Amino acid sequence: MSDSHPLLPTLARIAEALERLAPPAPAAPDLGAADAFVWHPGPPARLDPVPRVAAVGITLLQGVERQKALILENTLRFARGLPANNAMLWGARGMGKSSLVKAAHAAANAEVPGAIALVEIQREDVRTLPDLLNVLRADHQDPLRGGARRCLVFCDDLSFEREDADYKALKSVLDGGIEGRPANVLFYATSNRRHLMPRDMIENERSTAINPSEATEEKVSLSDRFGLWIGFHNCDQDTFFAMVEGYAASFGLPVSQDDLRRAAVEWSVTRGARSGRVAWQFVQDMAGRLGVRTNA
Repeated sequence: MSDSHPLLPTLARIAEALERLAPPAPAAPDLGAADAFVWHPGPPARLDPVPRVAAVGITLLQGVERQKALILENTLRFARGLPANNAMLWGARGMGKSSLVKAAHAAANAEVPGAIALVEIQREDVRTLPDLLNVLRADHQDPLRGGARRCLVFCDDLSFEREDADYKALKSVLDGGIEGRPANVLFYATSNRRHLMPRDMIENERSTAINPSEATEEKVSLSDRFGLWIGFHNCDQDTFFAMVEGYAASFGLPVSQDDLRRAAVEWSVTRGARSGRVAWQFVQDMAGRLGVRTNA
């Protein structure tokens, strides 16, 4: 077609209109803009910075000393550029699993300033994990440290139900796939379930399968792909008291140990449970009654 063809101006206008209608290419995220982000798969896909992470200091977490030591050491290795494992924190509700992840992230950044960005992904978005990793895999340079910034991808309350195939995306990420997991990315998850799925689902598949062990191996083995597997268990009364007294001392509550313990027992009985979450809620209530601000 010659340059003087009468259709050329019309075709040019059509091309320009199509360009205006096409969605703009996603902007590369600035991973140095904050220490934490929330992943939104879109469209358009984006990482929203979190100005302030809702976290408690790692020294306040009581009754989980072994778990705290394991996750903190693993996170510090990652912050220093050393090999580290993906981690699964599983077990009793309210025992500080997600609080420990956020506290370890803050502690690692205090030790190695700005080393790690915490990236939260929602359970319902797990299927988009490969997309998130592609975003983080790109050459987003951290001007303060050089190279791609290290990212701790975190999914809270992870579990899967019957006919839920999202676990396959997670398996691919944990195994690395053909591309391999990006060297600057680590994955932490918390769950109330040891194997990330209901017990009755496991038992039903075992009872109806021709080969029961093979029927559930693919799903149950998902938890095996976490190099670090940390269990959290229900706490006894002494541990509950340690949690309550640790929070009370941190906030400077003007109350005697005997009165504090007496009120804590009553609170736990009315709640029907003892856990780190119950201890925190009790201390918040006590601080309010005593007129002490906790900034929580």
